[in-house]
Amino acid sequence: MKLKTSLSRKIFLAADYIILALAVCLSLFPLIHILALSFSSAAAAAAGRVSIFPVDVTLDAYKYILGKAEFFRAFGISLLRVALGTAISLSLTILSAYAMSQPDRNFHARKYFVWVFLITMVFSGGMIPLFVVIKAVGIYNSIWALVLPGAVSAFNVVLMLNFFRGLPYALTESALIDGANHFQIMARIVVPISKPSLATVGLFTIVMHWNSWFDGMIYMSDTSKYPLQTYLRNVINSVDVAKMDLTMASAMNTLSQRTVTAAQIFIAIIPILLVYPALQKYFITGMTLGSVKE
Repeated sequence: MKLKTSLSRKIFLAADYIILALAVCLSLFPLIHILALSFSSAAAAAAGRVSIFPVDVTLDAYKYILGKAEFFRAFGISLLRVALGTAISLSLTILSAYAMSQPDRNFHARKYFVWVFLITMVFSGGMIPLFVVIKAVGIYNSIWALVLPGAVSAFNVVLMLNFFRGLPYALTESALIDGANHFQIMARIVVPISKPSLATVGLFTIVMHWNSWFDGMIYMSDTSKYPLQTYLRNVINSVDVAKMDLTMASAMNTLSQRTVTAAQIFIAIIPILLVYPALQKYFITGMTLGSVKE
């Protein structure tokens, strides 16, 4: 049986589609503009003639970037940071959330630990005490200064905690009766059926580590150890076009600071554009499961 759609409903759907289409256009325009700018000539970029289509198409900006060892060194540091940071963060988040998802009869101090995590979402020691701690423990100017301070996010712990508490406790209870310990239950039962939550927390962690630039600037004294976003921030704020080693005089007409920076920014966001579609199918499910109790 097909239900008739009222006129007011049709108007609402039309307005909804129009608003969503405008939102998509506004979201995609900066990305498309950066891509077009990276393929445009220096003269077109300086004249402001580039919008969503490249003007005087050239690949000189990408050729210049592919020849810079500094860019790829910073790119590799960011990849290492994401790999280490995501693995450590997911491991600690799973351990914390699983322990606090247990019933009060199994973990009597559970609610106190939950409050400790919730308090850290509102209050923090500040940047200076954190910097002093990093210097004191000896991880300053190393990759661990970028990974360990944000290894456990209270928001991610609470998100995964709610997901774990939404799972049937009968699974855990039956495994305990069969003689399994909590580490076995967590590794063989809870984690395998928690892919939506793990994908969501993993995506949050990947994006956070990939986009962070400020901690690289304050925790790294050696510029050769800068992650990619910190390196790009320095490139954008400096005018190194005068230092470009151009092999052809004609390249000066197609290469500038704006086009090179646009090409670097676009290359930097490619990993996120590749990762997000792979995890997107879990994303909405991971955000909603465990948030509503029946």
